[in-house]
Parts: sequence; C-alpha cells; structure tokens
Amino acid sequence: MPAFPIDDLLTLLDLERRGDVFIGTSHDVSYTRIFGGQVAAQALVAAGRPVEPERHVHSLHSYFLRPGDPKSPVEFHVERMRDGRGFSVRRVLAHQHGKVTFAMSASFHLPEAAQIEHSTVAPPAPDPEGLPSLATLMAPHLDAVPAILREVSPPVDIRPVRGLGEKLVSWWGPDLAGHPTQLAGGQYPGEDVVWFRAEGPMPEDPLLHVCVATYVSDATLLDAVQRRHGFHVGSGDLDVASLDHAMWFHQPYRADQWSLYVAQSPAAGGGLGFARGRMFDTAGRLMISITQEGLFRQPTPPDQPLPTP
Repeated sequence: MPAFPIDDLLTLLDLERRGDVFIGTSHDVSYTRIFGGQVAAQALVAAGRPVEPERHVHSLHSYFLRPGDPKSPVEFHVERMRDGRGFSVRRVLAHQHGKVTFAMSASFHLPEAAQIEHSTVAPPAPDPEGLPSLATLMAPHLDAVPAILREVSPPVDIRPVRGLGEKLVSWWGPDLAGHPTQLAGGQYPGEDVVWFRAEGPMPEDPLLHVCVATYVSDATLLDAVQRRHGFHVGSGDLDVASLDHAMWFHQPYRADQWSLYVAQSPAAGGGLGFARGRMFDTAGRLMISITQEGLFRQPTPPDQPLPTP
C-alpha cells in the first residue's frame, strides 16, 4: 500500500523509457476503459521528458481516438516536432494492440520577462480548510457509489464548494443538505466548484505537478454538461466518452497547494457536449484553463460494448 494516495498516481507517471518511446501501465480496475485523465497525464510525461527541464509546458491539445485497455501496457511514441530558441513542441501517439488510441501535441516554453500581464479573478469561495472533504461526505454511502467513482477517485483532497455537493444530495438523500453547496442565490447553473490539492508530498519536478492537474482536470469536467440536465457520472442515464481535451498553463502550478477548480458547460447539442474549466490559486489568480468536448448517447444495453467515438 502506498504511504499517501498521491503515490498511486506518481507510480503511474513513472513511465519506462526506451529512447523516445515510453511505456505506461494502469491499475487493476473493474471497468473496461483507461480513465482519460490518466492517459493524458502519462502522455504529458512522455512529451516532457525529452525536453530541457528549463522549458515548461504552456499548452497541450489532445484527442481520445479509441478506448484504452487498462489490462495492457500503453506505448507512448514521441515525435520531436520542433526545438527553437524559446519553444519545443512534441507530438505523442499512444499505441495499444496495434492501433493509436490517443494523440497529444504539447508545447514547452522557456520563461521570459513579462511585457504584459493580467489575470481574471476567481469567483468567491469559502476557505478550503473550513469545508468537509469529498471523502468524508462519501464515507457513509460507499455502497451506493458507482464503481467508476470509487476506482477513479483522484488522489487529491477534494473540498466541494457548490455543484458537486448538490449532486451528493441527489445521490444519497437529504442528510447532506446542510453542506454549503451554493453561493449568491443559485446564479451558477450547471457549475461545479471545488478546492483540491494532492494528498501527500510531491517531488519538486514541475512536470509531475502539471501532470497531476491534467489528471484531475478530466475527473469532473464533462459532468458539468450532464448536471445541467439532471444527470451525473455513474447514474446510467447516458453513455459518455471524452473526445478532445486542451489545456493552457498561465502561471506556475504546484499540486500540493490548494487550487480552486471551476467547471461549467456553455453548450451542448447533436450528441456533443462542451465544457470548460479554470484553476485558480489561493490568491485568486488564474493558473490553468481547460476545455473539453464529449460524446453523450443513450445507454448501451449491458450485453453491448460501450460507444466508441
């Protein structure tokens, strides 16, 4: 057993390297797909290792092409697309069973003196230390929690502010109704707001810190689409698959410090749902921007395979 929950993820991010090919594994799980945040975080590790450590990722763009098999290793093939004076770009293709399952392009930048600088302000939120953790809220109801939520629970301390706590009420009854889940008279339809930080000490490697953010960013983002229509992850109301995922890194980020994650869905239609997320530090500065689109379909019968994008 790991000493800290974050150690599980750090083990997954410790890829075996064979030149510019990196090998990743998954934990033993009961469901049939690799969690999208995991494959994205592992791909970012693969992209970043062949880059000078002084250059930090400033953006990534990725596509989920096929479901990943958690029972088999994943080969991440890295292409060195560019190494310029200030930027390095890498493309990563994830291979399983002779097919490409995931593709990512990531750009790394040598920090420069700021000529212009500004940041949007974080929405109001109570201090995380005064909020109960998601684990505490879930503990009395673990038998009712869908397996995917138990097994893909991010190795971070999550403190719901609004949205997520409201889902707990709908899942497990009014005993959680006293939790402070909503601010400003309910003017944030479909918005999830949580504090989070790594559960356990992190290495100083900046790449691993942004990989934790990449992993966590996929955990609730598409749920913001479903929640606007009264659905939630694991409810069985919809089959959901991630299609693409993009991130921009605006400020230095540490996974072992509190971050406020705000997720919302501006649009959905034609079987597709779009979500965007923002991660702020405790001073209210925007650190990371995230966008994602997903596929939403009627549930597949139990004897049929899950939908493939």
